[in-house]
Amino acid sequence: MNKIILADSQAIFRAGTAKVLAMDEDLRIIAQCTDLERMHHAITTFPGSIVLFAASLHPDLAHLRVLLEATGSRGIVIAENNDMAGAYLQQGFRGVVFRGVTGPALVECVRRVAAGETWLPPQLMQTDSPEEDMVGTRVRDRLTPKEMRIVALIVQGCKNREIAIRLKTTEQVIKNYLRSIYDKTGVSDRLELALFTIHHRVLAQAAAEVGSKLEAEEQTASGAVA
Repeated sequence: MNKIILADSQAIFRAGTAKVLAMDEDLRIIAQCTDLERMHHAITTFPGSIVLFAASLHPDLAHLRVLLEATGSRGIVIAENNDMAGAYLQQGFRGVVFRGVTGPALVECVRRVAAGETWLPPQLMQTDSPEEDMVGTRVRDRLTPKEMRIVALIVQGCKNREIAIRLKTTEQVIKNYLRSIYDKTGVSDRLELALFTIHHRVLAQAAAEVGSKLEAEEQTASGAVA
């Protein structure tokens, strides 16, 4: 059973969202919050939750990410239609949906994030089929497995120091890899890299798969140590 914290000041949207999620037997809404204070309290009270929150609440995103990490929770942003969804993914939130999201897409997003994946809004995906995404395919095939791991962690919003720790190397080595990745993708910084990745379906899918595998490996290693 996946615990859901729903935070949004718009009562109608909150009620509709709750109704949609309640129809899935694997999802359980444990708290509905109308403001940031209630949301922060719920996150602390119910660790390990999926937190679906509205960007219109204007939370301190850096503080919220720290709180989510400290409680073992994952955040999904309810973005306004003019928001740049990629920027939220870059900051470490695991999923983004727009207010016009369909019920099935919302449920799929929550389930994917609960499974440790990153959800990309369909609006950001290219309409071409994966086979037709030649740019994404070419870049994916040029990246080494280590570089793809770094790309996956960049999309999750990880900084160089965190990436170095998770890949058991140094920040300088990560910087060296990033220069190579930038050259292969034609971008100039990590935000452009994240946006480039999520805009190319083949590359986005590869990054999501690598990210899930990396998280599974870390959980296995953690269990072995325990």
